[in-house]
Amino acid sequence: MSERRRGPAKVGDALAEMLAGSALGARIARAEVLGHWAGAVGPQIAAVTHARAIAENGTLTVGVKTNAWLQELQMMERSLVAKVNKSAGKDVVRKIRWELLR
Repeated sequence: MSERRRGPAKVGDALAEMLAGSALGARIARAEVLGHWAGAVGPQIAAVTHARAIAENGTLTVGVKTNAWLQELQMMERSLVAKVNKSAGKDVVRKIRWELLR
């Protein structure tokens, strides 16, 4: 009888616990990265890019407005991956696939 009873769990906490480690939880974590793109890369890069999708293998697809920016961003890929992962709080992105927006 020394065991304390816990009160009702918050729905958000219960859902987070259920999703932790599940395949659906991993998909949600990947999808959240799309929302972190603009804040992680800053306003100048965000103005000429659009994070479009992320694959299961951690490849983030990003659309870019011009060829000049696409080439510049390819050279910055490693630092951008690190920034996005830091902003997301987890290492979800492994590489970036750049696409020219039409």
